[in-house]
Amino acid sequence: MRTIRDLDTVELIIDAQGLLDSIRGPERVIDAGTLRALQQSGNYVVGLFDAEGGEERMVGASIAFFGAPARRAMHSHITALRPEYRGRGWGRELKEHQRQWAFSRDVGRITWTFDPLVARNAHFFLTVLGARATGYSVNRYGIFGGGDAGDESDRLDVEWALADIAKPPAAGSVVETLEIPSDIETIRVEDPQAAHEWRTRLRAQMEGLLGSGLTLAGFDVAKGYLFTA
Repeated sequence: MRTIRDLDTVELIIDAQGLLDSIRGPERVIDAGTLRALQQSGNYVVGLFDAEGGEERMVGASIAFFGAPARRAMHSHITALRPEYRGRGWGRELKEHQRQWAFSRDVGRITWTFDPLVARNAHFFLTVLGARATGYSVNRYGIFGGGDAGDESDRLDVEWALADIAKPPAAGSVVETLEIPSDIETIRVEDPQAAHEWRTRLRAQMEGLLGSGLTLAGFDVAKGYLFTA
């Protein structure tokens, strides 16, 4: 049995900090004090709990905060699951919970960023959820040792219009594709130089395609990013 609920005690907040630290590595993405402040000021701070075997355990967390009031938007800072719980549809369940929570508060769109080299996230965000890519940023957060493993932190900006989920582009409308590795995270561990070369290659190609006026319209597991005119 699994549940999603607010992290409304200090003990749960500290558990969430530990969970995120264990997933994201030595560079802390958010501290317990900030989590508590976000939660107490009415933002989205939830945990995903698994009670398999009779003992409840936090296995995921999701944090988002409100954006500019005029945009009726939220920014999703992080949604993370323990690795052994991925591939079960639980990440989608967390994001759907976030979507319904936002709807109930008159929020119409959720934004976030992700590393464009991570294929599983590109597939999940652009194909499964139907978010739209809205921009590309070079080294958005500087060089740090978290998910980018010491490499530059290029990011794709995405926007999830909650009442207008994007559909994959029609096959005949795709004019360019851009391949990425299927598992950049393993490459970063085994060959950091090769991973960095992927970063610089993708950056140049992405900037070239977007700069030519094409639109990043989706992602295909076999072909990579899909561009339309």
